Amino acid sequence: MHLYTLVATPFVATLLAVSNKNDPSVGLHASIIQGGFLLGWALGGGFFGRVGDRMGRSRALSLTVLTYALFTGLSFFAHTWWHLAIFRFLSALGIGGEWAVGASLLSETWPKKWRPWIAASLQTGVNLGVLLAVLANHLMAKQPPRYIFLVGVIPALLVFWIRKAVPEPEEWHAAKKNAGANEPAVSDLFRGDVKKITWLVILVCAVSLTAHWAFMFWHQVHLRKLPDVINLSPEQQNHLANRAMYIVMISSILGNFFAAFVAKRVGYRKSIAVMCVGYFVSMGLTYRTGRPYQELLWWLAAPGFFQGVFALFTMYLPPLFPTLLRTTGAGFCYNIGRVVAAAGTVFFGLFSYRAAIANASQPLDYRVTLFYAGMLFLPAAFFALFLPELRDRPQPVGQPVD
Repeated sequence: MHLYTLVATPFVATLLAVSNKNDPSVGLHASIIQGGFLLGWALGGGFFGRVGDRMGRSRALSLTVLTYALFTGLSFFAHTWWHLAIFRFLSALGIGGEWAVGASLLSETWPKKWRPWIAASLQTGVNLGVLLAVLANHLMAKQPPRYIFLVGVIPALLVFWIRKAVPEPEEWHAAKKNAGANEPAVSDLFRGDVKKITWLVILVCAVSLTAHWAFMFWHQVHLRKLPDVINLSPEQQNHLANRAMYIVMISSILGNFFAAFVAKRVGYRKSIAVMCVGYFVSMGLTYRTGRPYQELLWWLAAPGFFQGVFALFTMYLPPLFPTLLRTTGAGFCYNIGRVVAAAGTVFFGLFSYRAAIANASQPLDYRVTLFYAGMLFLPAAFFALFLPELRDRPQPVGQPVD
């Protein structure tokens, strides 16, 4: 999912046939592509979530992996910016679906008392994947940016193992048998007791993901545009971008287990609120003033640490919904927030573009964009306090958590 953020500036400049990577149109089109990616992620979470509830977790998981592997690889063949936008949108369908299906699969098969630690471990897998992407970017630094997308084909090999070794959970089989021809519809997410949970999860995820993806995308662009970086060679800029992502991901791994530690003691909703407040404070401190890149690199560890909040969603959200609405509910509510995040990414791109046009004589600075984006974590923390608390005890099959 982060292969593009690592090469967005040089690759989009190539696709636009712009010799100057500092041209404001590069950032604008890069943000539109990222917005399309987040939109695809949102739609994929809902679509494949429904497939997971109807066909089973294992089958749906195979389809999601094949989808994102195929279209990530096809991004290599993009020759215009809108080609890349289409391929990123289609690959994101699989990524969004994979989260929904995988989270539900784990929540139904691992002991409930281990939920926070499983969540931290699973999110750490995401962080390690990003580090592998950074390593690939480092090893392929002398190749044109498009070559990195070929790395995205490798996960397709997982499908052979999934189909052979990952069975459907017993809980899903039991729920299917009990429901018979009366399986719940998507509209049931907005009825009865489930309706309140659905809207609250959408609010928290929409606001927090908008701020998070603003940081994950624009901190790379901002670093490359710093006055003491902008004139460095592409290889040197690439090296700094890789270092930044390493710092963010390593600190995020620590944050995953800190979030699990807090959740074990005060519960999920309070720990989500605490981590969101921490993300807000850390982004405010990191971007409240301009910093040379040597200093900024170490400040990035702070917002990286509080990304541990997203580890909590993995085990917290699926059990809030009835079994046969689990991947649909978790996938839809968590990922539909990325529609707002997509709009937010494009909005911040337009914001920076207009600022660059208005101050054409000044180097482009995305620091203000990042500073204001961080403020969105405050309402996310507020809404999180109204979420239900998850009980680490077995729930009746087909029933949501009380």
